Amino acid sequence: MAETAAKVKKNRKRNYNNTAYLFVLPFVIVFCIFSVYPVLRTLQLSFTNYKGFGDPEFAGLANYQRVITDKYFWTSLWNTIRIWGVNIVLQLGLAFLLTIVFSDIKYKIRGLAVFRAVYYLPGIISVTSIAFLFKTLLDWRYGTVNQLLAKIGIGVGNPINWWGEPTAASLAISVIQTWMWFGNSFIMLMAGVQGINSDYFEAAAIDGCGRWKRFTKITLPLLKPILLYVTITSLIGGMQMFDLPFLIGTVNGNPSGALQTAIMYLYKFGFALRPKQVGYAAAIAYVLFLLILVVSIIQLKLNNKEE
Repeated sequence: MAETAAKVKKNRKRNYNNTAYLFVLPFVIVFCIFSVYPVLRTLQLSFTNYKGFGDPEFAGLANYQRVITDKYFWTSLWNTIRIWGVNIVLQLGLAFLLTIVFSDIKYKIRGLAVFRAVYYLPGIISVTSIAFLFKTLLDWRYGTVNQLLAKIGIGVGNPINWWGEPTAASLAISVIQTWMWFGNSFIMLMAGVQGINSDYFEAAAIDGCGRWKRFTKITLPLLKPILLYVTITSLIGGMQMFDLPFLIGTVNGNPSGALQTAIMYLYKFGFALRPKQVGYAAAIAYVLFLLILVVSIIQLKLNNKEE
C-alpha cells in the first residue's frame, strides 16, 4: 500500500514537472530561433565566402586571415576604442562626482529620485533625435555652441568645424555618449553606495576622517564589483557603437573616416557594399566577440587577484 502511494506521488511530481516545461517551452523556442540560431549561423558563414545570395562556399580561415591583415579594420577598431576611452573616463568621472555629492552625509541632498530620473532621461531619448539635435547645435556656421563660444571670444572669425575635423568630431561623439549614459552609471554607483552600511561612514566621520579619505578607504573599495560591471558593460556597448556615429558621419565615418567604428565597418561589408561580403562581415563580428571576451576575462582575473 505504501509502495503504491509512493509511486502515485512520484507520477504526480513528474506530471507537475512536465506541465512546468510546457510553460517554459515558448520562451525556449523563441530564444533558440532569434538568439541561438543567428549566433551559430553567423559562425558558419564566417568560414564561407557568402555574398547574400546563392549557396555559401566554404573558405576555411581565409576571412579571419583577411581581418587580421586588414589595416582599415584595425583603424576602425582604434576609432572605436578612442571614442569609447574618452567617453568612459568622462562618464565615470561625472558619475563618481555626483555619487560623492549625493552620498555625503553632511549635505543630505533631498529629491534623489527626481535627479535620478533627470540624469537617466538622455539614455531613453531616440538616438535619431539626439543626432539631429547635436548636428544642429554644433553646426560650424549657425550652431548655437559656436555662437556662444564667439560671445566669450573663442573662435571669432574662425569657428570650430565640429563635424569637419577628425579630432573635434571624435571628441564631440565621446561627449554626447557621456551625456547619454552617465545617468545609468550614476544610478548603478548610487545603488552600490546605498547598499553600504551607513555605520561605516558615521564611524569614520566621528574619527575625524575627511570626505576624500572616506571615499577612498570605504566607498571606493566596496564599489569595485559595481565598477567592474559598469566597465565591462560599457566596453561591450562601446564595441557595438554604431547608431550615433552612423547618423552623423554616414557609412564612411566622415570626416576622413574618424567616426567609422568597427561595427560600421562590419555593416559596410554586410549590408552597404554591392555585392555584399556577408562571410567577411561575419568574421569581423566574431573577431570583435573574441577581443571583448579576452578583455573581459583579463578584467575579471585582475579583480579576483586584487580581492
